[in-house]
Amino acid sequence: MPDAAEPASDAPALLLPADLLKAEADLLKAVKAAVASSDGSRWGATLRFENLRILPVALRLAEALKTVDPDLRVLWPDAGAAALARRDAPQMASAIADFNQWSRQADPDALLLVVGPQPSDYDDFMALCETHRGVVVMLNGRLEDAAVGIGSVARQRRRGFVSSWQQAYWLQPLDGGALMRVFPEDWALFRQDPDGYRWLSNSPDRPDPESLSALLAGEDPDGLKQQLGNVDRFLDGLSK
Repeated sequence: MPDAAEPASDAPALLLPADLLKAEADLLKAVKAAVASSDGSRWGATLRFENLRILPVALRLAEALKTVDPDLRVLWPDAGAAALARRDAPQMASAIADFNQWSRQADPDALLLVVGPQPSDYDDFMALCETHRGVVVMLNGRLEDAAVGIGSVARQRRRGFVSSWQQAYWLQPLDGGALMRVFPEDWALFRQDPDGYRWLSNSPDRPDPESLSALLAGEDPDGLKQQLGNVDRFLDGLSK
């Protein structure tokens, strides 16, 4: 990413990382802090970049997390990805497994690093997490759209699972800006200016896409939400 500009005097000291190595260092620091906290046992860490090769990032993170828990296990949804990880990190081969292998030799208290679960892995991943007592760190997972096209009971259950996750680290380029969260700090939104990225606002929760667009455009996101709410109520009225 481009070098971040210095924040305004009333902005937090948090700055965007200048490159992937710095982002990884920030991610590791945030994950370690989250795992050591008592704020939860399911943590996400996300680098939302197109064409990012996640395998080397995952292996470097795993090596670092072994200092937190020597019994760390690294899980991949499919056997092929797990095999590639064992090939590239033979020194960690005994700690790497796919979901099927893990179900046969599970350690319910180990620190887990689960890499890249997708909607197609949802049921297996949810079952894995629900039987695990230890902390789970999910690297570049995607769960948000997994409840589409299923019954209401299952949808509510899955939404509950999605809401049980907190983001220890998040870095996402946006059109005209960037969104970042580094535990334990709030979510921070940066605007892209000609001289770099400049801090724009903080929020305790991740802003939704409409709020992000409004903030980057210099508009009031609360006013936009009220307008969208009025439209939703109007459409609901038409459907009754």
